[in-house]
Amino acid sequence: MIGLTGCSASADSDPTPTPSGSPSGTVTTTASPSTARRDINVQVNPDKVTAGETSRVWILANCPVPTGGPAHTGTATSKAFVNGVTLNPVPPPSASPTATATPAAPSPWVRGEAQVSGTVRRGSYRVDVKCDGTNDMGHATLRVVAPEPDEPEPTSTTVVPTRAPRAGGGGTYAQDASEESSIGPAGVLIALAAAGGIAFVVKRRTRA
Repeated sequence: MIGLTGCSASADSDPTPTPSGSPSGTVTTTASPSTARRDINVQVNPDKVTAGETSRVWILANCPVPTGGPAHTGTATSKAFVNGVTLNPVPPPSASPTATATPAAPSPWVRGEAQVSGTVRRGSYRVDVKCDGTNDMGHATLRVVAPEPDEPEPTSTTVVPTRAPRAGGGGTYAQDASEESSIGPAGVLIALAAAGGIAFVVKRRTRA
């Protein structure tokens, strides 16, 4: 009895075994795929200026309207600009006031005016725009070209005649005959002398 009791007591007093070790599996999180941003639409007007002249151009960019408080503005920079330009929101088109009219949604476009220095050399210059509220970006191209050559003014040409028009007889007879006939100046003098001699003979006969 004592032995049995001792055995049962020892069996009851053994501690319950506990699982050893820690779970080997660990929970990992995968990052969600990031969406690639597209370049915003940027326009320069005019997109061509003349070298050697100080010019002004407008920059228009399609910056998304930010949410949560950031200002809806942008910044335009270029090596052709005198300095950076702040692009402010373009006012939305005004709607006719009615009792049920809903406020117009803000326009996503921003714009600003930049100055191009007259010392910029000819070539193509990149215009970069960054949207301040959303960090979206885009670019356009500005061309600086050589000045066009001035067209010569039309001049009136005066034609000076080299000889008098044919009037027949007189002083032009000898000139026309010398230029257009094959007789030559000597032949003209002989012809005139012969004509004078015939006239002299006629006069003598008349007197006789």
